[in-house]
Amino acid sequence: MNLIERAKNIILTPQKEWLVIEVENTVTIDLFKNYVAPLAAIPAVASFIGMSIIGFSVPMLGTIRLPIIAGISAMVMSFVFALIGVYLIALLIDALAPQFGATKNPAQALKVAAYSFTPAWLAGILSLLPSLSMLGVLAGLYGIYLLYLGLPVLMKVPQEKAAAYTAVSVVCSILIMIVFTMVVGSVGGGSIYGMGAIPTASRTSETAGTLNELEKMGKKMEEASKKMDDAKKSGDPQAEMKAATEALGVALGGSSQAEVVDKDKLKALLPETIGDLKRNSLEGEKSAMGEFKVAKAEARYADENNHQIKISITDTGGSKMFGAMFAWGMMEQDKETDAGYEKMGKVNGRPTHERFQKDGSTGEYSLLVGGRFLVETRGENVDMATIKTASAAVAYDKLEAMKNEGIKP
Repeated sequence: MNLIERAKNIILTPQKEWLVIEVENTVTIDLFKNYVAPLAAIPAVASFIGMSIIGFSVPMLGTIRLPIIAGISAMVMSFVFALIGVYLIALLIDALAPQFGATKNPAQALKVAAYSFTPAWLAGILSLLPSLSMLGVLAGLYGIYLLYLGLPVLMKVPQEKAAAYTAVSVVCSILIMIVFTMVVGSVGGGSIYGMGAIPTASRTSETAGTLNELEKMGKKMEEASKKMDDAKKSGDPQAEMKAATEALGVALGGSSQAEVVDKDKLKALLPETIGDLKRNSLEGEKSAMGEFKVAKAEARYADENNHQIKISITDTGGSKMFGAMFAWGMMEQDKETDAGYEKMGKVNGRPTHERFQKDGSTGEYSLLVGGRFLVETRGENVDMATIKTASAAVAYDKLEAMKNEGIKP
């Protein structure tokens, strides 16, 4: 087994690769030594570099770095727990098999668990820049799709029960990973305000509902892979680059195809004043990478007493996978420290994220409207009530009315 080829194939052509994996006689220690350990080391090492060497920016405080010893401890524990986690999740998958008409087989369960983690481990390189680490959630969601494809092949679960088997396995696995994350956080500096948002609840039905979108995404990934192979055979570097860019766009944008709302429409939703704060800047932009499209409008407000508000509206182009990147639909959190608090949940059915420092220096309130519009409001030297009032000034109902705009049938 070649690690690079296996990782590439399980991500780009998973349906074919699971059939190859099914008949392999893989020794457990070899699977861990030659595949799991090298890939699991990527997020552990990258996170250490990102948090302890590069550091992360905190408003009013500048760049903060975790102490080296704490960073090393967290890195080692993260790596060890990744290995243990794969093994425990494999035991879980095997134990659940009879409940869904599948065949108990510890060796096959271990393979399906290990290889399903591939995209999440590879995306761990994003932890070099802590601000990008949330993109790893998207890779984790693709891992759910890989699990969904692998269970019928390796565990012989009937296709009609594969979604339920996947959903229950994922929910139970999340509970396992929550415990691990909490332990790592307690050692590696999880007490630092604003770090380590951990889901405290996950909904089986929502996990299962995501699988349809993931399946569409998987089919597009296979199509993108074929285009990459054809471009490679052509020997045209420009064609290869174009195909690779399209594949990345599919991975980021998921299965939805839509034209984003015009940036000027988004700019029009940002008011000229919010209470005593006057708008002093207004910007709009649109960008695209393959099928992944984004439009954004941003405004800044301030008064003479240095009270500041920044509001941004980002249109993800109707991409449900990009919205799922924030995992709000599957997360709840209520965390409080001496420095501040952080909450994740839903308000009027919309996923929300709220964070505030008790000294009133900074705070933010974000929510997802219509499954595609991300409204982010950040404030300095203002209270949370002011931040939420500023957010509501965007007029969520108007955004909601545009949720299907540009989406192709």
